[in-house]
Amino acid sequence: MNNYCANGSDSDYTKYWIDWFLGTKGNEYFCEVDEEYILDRFNLTGLNTEVQYYSQALDLITDNLDENLDEEMRDIVEKSARHLYGLIHARFIITTHGLTKMLEKFKKCDFGRCPRVLCHNHPLLPVALSDVPYSKSVKLFCCRCEDIYNPKSSRHASIDGAYFGCSFPHMLFQVYPQLVPPKSTDRYVPRIFGFKLHDVAKQHRYQDMIREESHARIMAGIEGLPTTAAQGSSSGQQNHKNRAADGTGVATESGAMADVN
Repeated sequence: MNNYCANGSDSDYTKYWIDWFLGTKGNEYFCEVDEEYILDRFNLTGLNTEVQYYSQALDLITDNLDENLDEEMRDIVEKSARHLYGLIHARFIITTHGLTKMLEKFKKCDFGRCPRVLCHNHPLLPVALSDVPYSKSVKLFCCRCEDIYNPKSSRHASIDGAYFGCSFPHMLFQVYPQLVPPKSTDRYVPRIFGFKLHDVAKQHRYQDMIREESHARIMAGIEGLPTTAAQGSSSGQQNHKNRAADGTGVATESGAMADVN
């Protein structure tokens, strides 16, 4: 639990809480949300229904919280304040000032570099797979290969993706199109003793796969037949064989056996 200063203006308190939050290990992906943005209640519309103890959490962020809370209650409010700040952060980073702050972090590679070798250590950006809180953790987007990756650190991997949103990295490149790199056309080519694998080998592997899948579907269909139907089919075939053996049947032009009257 953080300790707050006993003296100072509300602005000092607000900045101190944000500085403390950003300085906590594992919160390196977050940028500083402007105090003016937080104090404008219009920017927080709807968040009161998404955050437990919303009023107390907002008071904690702005350092207007009643100090008489017991330790257990203060821990609960602290957790809500973190969640509230994350949701505010997701809204702030798609504003003009928010994009500018995240751009600086992008240029400094604060979010890491693409692990794909052929992207040549291109910097990453945080992105969500869902805007719904508590559903998906944050991922990292590479604009060169246009793929996403898990953060290396377990601390970062546990951050809620909703604190960054699905739109942020794409919004950034819409505002700063000059930052969009050429798409990666380099592809790894498998080789054996320096020779590329022949396309016929790929075709054969594909044909083998199709053949195995077809066989599996046929076997699954046979196993799924009703027992009575399977017995009837086998008994009918046996009767045909018996008639052919004792001469009570004759062959038709199609090769099937016909009964003799």
